[in-house]
Amino acid sequence: MAPDVPVLLAALLAGLVGSTHCAVMCGGIATGFSAVSSRQGWGSALQLNLGRVGGYTLAGALVGAFGGGLLSLARHDTAVLAMRVGVGLALVLLALRLLDQRGRLDVLARPGARVWQALRPLHARVLPADTLPRRLVAGALWGWLPCGLSLSLLTVAWLQANAGDAALTMAVFGLGTLPMMVTLTWSGARLGRHWQRASVRRTAAAFVFAAGVLTIASPWLMRHPALHGVLAALGCQPLPT
Repeated sequence: MAPDVPVLLAALLAGLVGSTHCAVMCGGIATGFSAVSSRQGWGSALQLNLGRVGGYTLAGALVGAFGGGLLSLARHDTAVLAMRVGVGLALVLLALRLLDQRGRLDVLARPGARVWQALRPLHARVLPADTLPRRLVAGALWGWLPCGLSLSLLTVAWLQANAGDAALTMAVFGLGTLPMMVTLTWSGARLGRHWQRASVRRTAAAFVFAAGVLTIASPWLMRHPALHGVLAALGCQPLPT
């Protein structure tokens, strides 16, 4: 099955533009690592953040497998279509999250708070992150810090109901955050003003919103012969037969 290109592009844009939100939410953690990273160079900062991407990817695989398990229990074409529409609705919500400068949607991070409370003692045990294994583990645990943006993407991943697709979606999201977060971890400075511009955020949010609408509408649009080939190449799914 072809990768779901609209969803992956939306995840990448969410990572690139939403990483300004990550700088605010995770800035204290990132700059806490920066004392070690600045002494050891860009490599250690990159290792920490690759660990974080790995944490996202693992979380995506887990929720995708869980969603797939639920879907297999349902064993009904209507459930497949409902999950697909759910992915589109989650992308629309993600677009709104990108436009939310005042944190009104931060309530979405609350469900993950209990998970982080359970992981916090383990996170403390791998600090200081002064070796490669410690940096990778600390980064992976960092990726499980409750955040409205990452939980919005996890909702998309869960509704994809496939461990591989969900892991890829979260990995692409994590890679999108790297330019901002590696720099922040290494230097301790909050850079990346370009991505904070309102016009950039609005453009990215518009694309993510369009990807959500396309995801919702594509099963019906694919019934049109002129659109079927293009949408299939983008990884869109037809109506169940």
